[in-house]
Amino acid sequence: MQTLALQPTTTFFDYAIDLVKGLARSIVELATAPIERIARASDVAGVLEQRRATRRASRPAASGGGRCNQRNCLMSPFGGLSELT
Repeated sequence: MQTLALQPTTTFFDYAIDLVKGLARSIVELATAPIERIARASDVAGVLEQRRATRRASRPAASGGGRCNQRNCLMSPFGGLSELT
């Protein structure tokens, strides 16, 4: 009986957290869009696309770390620019 009362509450909070994460992600994408356009325009040799492809391929093996620094944190506004360095 107790789990039935607890389930809607946890579901509500899970949805609220997902909503906040989605809004934050869209705000960050909106803020970094001009920087991304400049980076893509100045990438003559295709280095950015190559790095993104290798990062996506190696991501499942490296996901066990769980560490969050300035560049790989979900809420970091500079997380998407890590391939530039």
